[in-house]
Amino acid sequence: MLRAAGVGAGDEVIVPAFGNVEVAEAVTLAGAIPVFADIDPATYCLDALAVEDVVTPRTAAVVVAHRFGRPAAIARLHGIGQRRGLLVLEHGESDAPYDEMAQRRARAAYLDARLSGVRTPDGADGHTYQQYVVRVPGNGRPDRDAFARAVRAKGIDCRVPVKTPVHRMPGFRRDVCLPETERASDETLALPVDASLTKRDMQRLVSACNALGGLLQPAF
Repeated sequence: MLRAAGVGAGDEVIVPAFGNVEVAEAVTLAGAIPVFADIDPATYCLDALAVEDVVTPRTAAVVVAHRFGRPAAIARLHGIGQRRGLLVLEHGESDAPYDEMAQRRARAAYLDARLSGVRTPDGADGHTYQQYVVRVPGNGRPDRDAFARAVRAKGIDCRVPVKTPVHRMPGFRRDVCLPETERASDETLALPVDASLTKRDMQRLVSACNALGGLLQPAF
């Protein structure tokens, strides 16, 4: 995709560090250099202002990854591309059948209305809830991981969506300041909203999370 668009050796390509290591790998395979920009904490996608901050004369493209079913602010990013003469490419997620998507949205709405003690996702228009990602309050990764262990002990399937941001991985390690990316990696937890869950399953999920919510408070 990048090579076909004329991106190659010596070019810089702006990519997210929050997940999607395959995007950085594709940039490297094209002979270009991945440059990491920070994310919008609401969407977990590239932040338009952060992208502008890392544009240099060598920047040739931006690869925008949509995350967890929440689309990026693609119009703003295309606007940057037009102003700065950059190619803007989208890395999408596979679409679920309409019925399954509708069921996930219904389960997400159920959780939005009942969960306490965690920060629920931004349910903006167009969110398909490929994953239902919450923020666990407290002191970052240790408290998020403790919360996840306690929820799993109640028989609830949950997972950390991004364990290590790409700029911390071998081969892509960079000394860059990406505070929102780091914070999201430390605080996020994906809760199940798949179509197979029954109402009883959802009630158990809410009960397990709410029993823990409020016990984890930020340290001052």
